Amino acid sequence: MERFKPSRSPCPVGRASRILGDRWVILILREAFLGATRFEEFLPNTGINRAALTSRLTAMVEHGIFDRDPPTGKRAHYRLTEAGQALAPIMAAMRDWGDEWLLDEAAARR
Repeated sequence: MERFKPSRSPCPVGRASRILGDRWVILILREAFLGATRFEEFLPNTGINRAALTSRLTAMVEHGIFDRDPPTGKRAHYRLTEAGQALAPIMAAMRDWGDEWLLDEAAARR
C-alpha cells in the first residue's frame, strides 16, 4: 500500500475511499470486529502477508481507525477507536449485501 496521501477532494466518499477502498483494510476491519487485536490474529482468516498487514495496520493507526498499544515495539494490541467503531454499520451492510446478492449457487442449494 502506498503511503496514504490525504485527498483534496470535496467529496467525503472520495476521501473515505482513500483508506477504506483497500481490500485488505476491509478484511482487517472484519477481523477486528470479530475480536482480533494482535498482529498474528489478523493473519489466518485474511490471507494477507506480513508485510502488507504491517503497512495496512500502520496506515489505519495513522488515520485514527486503530489505537496501537504500545505505540512501538512488539506484541502490540490493536483496538478500534471511536472512528473505527463507527464503521460497524458499514461492515454490517457489506455483510448483509454479500449474503443477499453474492451467495454462490452451490451454497444456495444447501
